[in-house]
Amino acid sequence: MTASQSSAPSPAALPRRADAPREQTWDTEALFATTDAWTAEAGALPAAIDALAEYAGQLNTPAGLLAYLKAADEVELRLTRLVSYAGMGASVDGRDAEAAARRDQAVSLTSRLSSVTAFYRPEVLALDEATLKGWLTQPDFAEQRVRLERIVRGRPHVRSAEVEALLGAVQAPFAAERGIHPALANMDLRFGTAGDTTITQGNVDRLTAHPDREVRREAWEHYADAHLAAQHSQAAMYAANVRQNVFLARARHYPDSITASLSPDRIPTAVVTTLLETYRANTPVWQRYWKVRRAWLGLDTLREYDVKAALVPPREVSYEQAVDWIADGMAPLGEDYVREMRAGLTTERWVDYVENEGKRQGAYSNGGGRVKPFIFMTWNGTMNSYSTLAHEIGHSMHSLLSQREHPYSVPRYTLFHAEVASNFDQAMVRQHLLQQARAEGDTTFEVQIIEEALSNFHRYFFIMPTLAAFELEAYRRIEAGGTLSAPDLNTLTADLLAEGYGDGVTMDRERSGILWAQFSTHLYANFYAYQYATGISAAHQILEQFAADPEAARERYLRFLKSGGSLDPIDALKEAGVDMLSPEPVQATFRTLEGYVARLEELLAQRQ
Repeated sequence: MTASQSSAPSPAALPRRADAPREQTWDTEALFATTDAWTAEAGALPAAIDALAEYAGQLNTPAGLLAYLKAADEVELRLTRLVSYAGMGASVDGRDAEAAARRDQAVSLTSRLSSVTAFYRPEVLALDEATLKGWLTQPDFAEQRVRLERIVRGRPHVRSAEVEALLGAVQAPFAAERGIHPALANMDLRFGTAGDTTITQGNVDRLTAHPDREVRREAWEHYADAHLAAQHSQAAMYAANVRQNVFLARARHYPDSITASLSPDRIPTAVVTTLLETYRANTPVWQRYWKVRRAWLGLDTLREYDVKAALVPPREVSYEQAVDWIADGMAPLGEDYVREMRAGLTTERWVDYVENEGKRQGAYSNGGGRVKPFIFMTWNGTMNSYSTLAHEIGHSMHSLLSQREHPYSVPRYTLFHAEVASNFDQAMVRQHLLQQARAEGDTTFEVQIIEEALSNFHRYFFIMPTLAAFELEAYRRIEAGGTLSAPDLNTLTADLLAEGYGDGVTMDRERSGILWAQFSTHLYANFYAYQYATGISAAHQILEQFAADPEAARERYLRFLKSGGSLDPIDALKEAGVDMLSPEPVQATFRTLEGYVARLEELLAQRQ
């Protein structure tokens, strides 16, 4: 009997959303005071979207182009707030049909905007390039320069107005799998129990780190089994999404899908291939870790459900304690940074961290439509919860500082930028806590911090490179005319995991192979997973700069945050002292990982 067929109780014992303490939920009222207010705005926005069509044919003068851009910015910002609010409601309670309907309505409005404004890029590209460059030197165009230059840069991939309208119209139907797969994972799958606890998306990480090995085994196996029971549906959805992205890449005359994804932000594909080559060359570091972990736990064999087991008694961490740790750790960025960050984590209610029935898995930071940033997560009182909060507040402060620095017309920072900021906050706070633990001679706390670090590295520097290699191969197979069945995807995933596990972990290949299906948001973001690995790499190289010259490093890093999307990510990181075209950031991060492993080996020797 699989977990999805189990007679285990449903997660109805969790608190209802309506009963959640207000201080543990985010301030959605800052976006819309009530759902009725959202509904009213959603009803008014279509007319504003359709009015943008009146600018068609009017972009051939400086005044006409500026008028359109300002009007479009206003509509897009209103839509962003609608989308943010709708997505937030669906995230905190996936069983709320009204919230799901708002999310779907927001997606439809997004598609409508794409279709109505399809004339924009072709008309801009129809302008004489020298004439447009002349306009961009005028003061009135100062705030528009970056995005217009990027449109010109993409000239070979913009089609006629008619084709662009069609490509805009397919955005909503093409988004179906991105909504169905998470809905299946968060609402329909049942994971059974581990011990006497019902497994949910909100507690599965905690259960797979449980001190009782049998609980860990049940949690890991039942969670995998539920996904295996739906593997063919999930594979069909993912394959459809890959085919859609391949179609869009070809429609825009890109040589392949990864180039289509990366080139708008001027990220060379060599960044991904260099990452994966450097990762594979350094997998012995991971294999060394699996062996020291097995020795710490006193196990004959290390299984996949043992990779999160605590090496020392786990530390209970309150939300309030985590806020203090993060504030103290980020002190090198200055009083203003820390003051605003602490307010966001507490009185400003940026964070929704309560566990409630129907809450989806994972964590994210939402820019909040320039109202305030919002963080989604579930607090489970562990070091990993503190780590997640540190990660997401890095995103939120990035949003706050960059939005304050630039008008809406300047593009938002990319995902590539974003994962640097989030991983940097984790790395800096971790360094502070390790210094504190060593100064106090508290080796138990030191191990707990190292475990948090290695858990974080496991996700961002082991799982994410694995998913990046998986994604690259999946697209290559479809581009070559192949197929992606569930057995294909499962075998590919298991083979890639085996490269990193080596002989250090005894695998259950069937359950290991379904890992891809457990990332029902990441893989639909189209070449997203690799950016976690590049982000953690850049973050650690920046952290090294603080040891050499704290003041100069602080100024460079704050400039990076404030630059937002005004610079392409590779250029922004170069100004911050990081060359992502080189293997050095990835190698430097492996050196950090190796240092953690070596310290565990030292502490293990002291215990024996």
